[in-house]
Amino acid sequence: MTDLQQPIAVIGATGQQGGGVVDALLARKQAVRALVRDADATRARALRARGVEVVAADQENGDSLRRALTGVAALFLMTTFEGADGVEGEVRRGVTVADAAAHAGVPHVVYSSVGGAERATGIPHFESKRRVERRLGEVVPVTFVRPTFFMENLEPQLAGGGGGELVLRLPLPGDVPLQMIGVRDIGAAAARLLIAPDAIDGDAVELAGDELTMDQVAERVASGLGRPARYEGLPVDVLGDDEDMRAMFRWFATVPAYRADFAVTRHLVPDVRDFAAWLSGRGPARRS
Repeated sequence: MTDLQQPIAVIGATGQQGGGVVDALLARKQAVRALVRDADATRARALRARGVEVVAADQENGDSLRRALTGVAALFLMTTFEGADGVEGEVRRGVTVADAAAHAGVPHVVYSSVGGAERATGIPHFESKRRVERRLGEVVPVTFVRPTFFMENLEPQLAGGGGGELVLRLPLPGDVPLQMIGVRDIGAAAARLLIAPDAIDGDAVELAGDELTMDQVAERVASGLGRPARYEGLPVDVLGDDEDMRAMFRWFATVPAYRADFAVTRHLVPDVRDFAAWLSGRGPARRS
């Protein structure tokens, strides 16, 4: 069991997943230390107003990370491949954090990776997360949460104006089942594991709250929003020369792709939401 007298550190606290972890930890009255690049940024100030300790630390700077991670009970980490340096930058930052956590003596790390990371998918940003997983496993006690497709990825299409027919589009056939999870539930699962690392057997769990085809998603959207909706599958060619996204959507179409453990997800998050529940309760989305 984590020593709750010490704060739990969160990297990515101003984004989607990290923000969900902060919410879940604060709901448990757990002290939180947010590691952010700019401690004076608007979102950092908002965290401070909620009682979160905000500390400046850069994932590119091992010294700043070691200082910020000293004396914490656990660490939540997520990495992103977005940016000019892509997946290599993601790996570099993840390894820097892993080594800093080891140097600071962090007792336990929860890393949010991606469903399928361990299964040699060939998808560049899945493989980069696997490389971060390996480094973490070499240097610190770690648990991996591996989320499936984010329900929030559909938010931009659901926010279309007007009351006419809503058309959802992805480069995926409409009859292929896709496992998915809400960001709030990823945060809740990670928070549970930060506080109780032995809440699951083993060192990893693939998370999902629902499994639907996109045709079924459109049916639930129509019912939940009270407006006509349909799904239109697009060819993968709409992704142009983005080989990372092309590889991911080709993988989605090869069943089974994601292989979530629904029982363990529900064990960690008893009120985990299916898509209909997420749809009815969604609010303004955070940016990752």
